[in-house]
Amino acid sequence: MVMKVNYQKEMEKIIQKIDCTDRPSLLLHSCCAPCSSYVLEYMQNYFKITVLFYNPNMIDLEEFEKRYQEQIKINKSISSEIDLVKIDYTSDEFFKKIKGLEDHKEGGPRCDACFELRLEEAASYAKEYDFDYYTTTLSISPLKNSERLNTIGQRLALQYNVKYLTSDFKKKNGYKRSVELSKENELYRQDYCGCIYSKIERDNQI
Repeated sequence: MVMKVNYQKEMEKIIQKIDCTDRPSLLLHSCCAPCSSYVLEYMQNYFKITVLFYNPNMIDLEEFEKRYQEQIKINKSISSEIDLVKIDYTSDEFFKKIKGLEDHKEGGPRCDACFELRLEEAASYAKEYDFDYYTTTLSISPLKNSERLNTIGQRLALQYNVKYLTSDFKKKNGYKRSVELSKENELYRQDYCGCIYSKIERDNQI
């Protein structure tokens, strides 16, 4: 029987070794402000954080920009020391990546392809700008499979020769705290992941 990896504990092992007077740099891919809220609050104690906002999966430019403005808002609320990098909205990259997977349900192969697209951009950026680590906020969602996310992140880390910080941010009430912070900061909190397919599936459930 294969034992499941506790990715939160694996991350904590790394954090315990960090000298907080000389924090390493972390490139944090963010899918949205609500998901990043707790992650930023938690990780700012251990890392010098740059948020990478790269989400070509968004349903349209309006949604992309709305979520980006909320990202600016939460960054400022958490700490003035958090940097933010915006990669322009390019939906063609998303549709090219998930071609042939359009009919899969939320949480399946289409989502894995989308995770890989965004994490590869993060890994490439982390390599180019010499970050000590990179990771993503995506594991905070109860609807996201942390094992698949971390497997993709670690594989790309090897490909780009960078360090991937494993995580399962939903653990230890991480998701609960993100909901609290979203309410405190009056953040726009969408009820679907972001792409047209997740929106359609969500609408069909109503």
